[in-house]
Amino acid sequence: MDVIALETRRGNRIVAFYLRNPSARLTVLYSHGNAADLGQLYDLFAQLKVNLRVNLMGYDYSGYGASTGKPSEANTYADIEAVYQCLETEYGISQEDLIFAILSGLRVVCHVNFNFCFDIYKNINKIKKVKCPVLVIHGTEDDVVNWLHGNGLYKLAREPYEPLWIKGGGHCNLELYPDYIRHLCKFIREMESITTAARLKKIRQTLDLPKKPYKPNAANAAAAPPPPPPPLSLLTAAADSDARSLIARVGRSGRDV
Repeated sequence: MDVIALETRRGNRIVAFYLRNPSARLTVLYSHGNAADLGQLYDLFAQLKVNLRVNLMGYDYSGYGASTGKPSEANTYADIEAVYQCLETEYGISQEDLIFAILSGLRVVCHVNFNFCFDIYKNINKIKKVKCPVLVIHGTEDDVVNWLHGNGLYKLAREPYEPLWIKGGGHCNLELYPDYIRHLCKFIREMESITTAARLKKIRQTLDLPKKPYKPNAANAAAAPPPPPPPLSLLTAAADSDARSLIARVGRSGRDV
């Protein structure tokens, strides 16, 4: 495990953990809830790394754990930007191979025309801007953030993935249910398939470039035709893709983004 100290654009110094899985194709950027810190989540991170077969980057927000500064909306945005840039520059992780694990804010399905003073992260207003698959997980017995909030996000998502409503699940115990890991594994495998399909599509587009018409002459009349392109499977690792994915997880430990 790598322990990293990152400088944010707002001048704070935040701490992050990077757990590497040699067999991983995707990386999870995990933003924890407001009632937790990295020390409390290490065991969960290790479990997710192995069971989901992913790399995992977790971090403490400004003002949490050993991170400097104070918690605020602006600071949390700067925090995740710093972690994202670290994944790109230090670990070579592209956005196409990244899954965001993000917790939900407060105002999701409240039918009001005003904002509460403590309502910071207005996910209900932002979910339609997310242009990637969205998985929502919520416990049906959550007594802090009602299940209707998670269901509201699912219904408004542009690319909703099959949600998981954990029967009897509360606010901070979803990972104790077998369906939690099982459904996440299914989601990860399907996201891997999407990235593979997108890469193959780009490869085919590259190999299908227009060619100049072939005009035989005395010098090349007997020449053999050009060799066929190499198998697609040999080029997959070098191709790029547009597949992106996000887990909008409601019900872990608080009213966070």
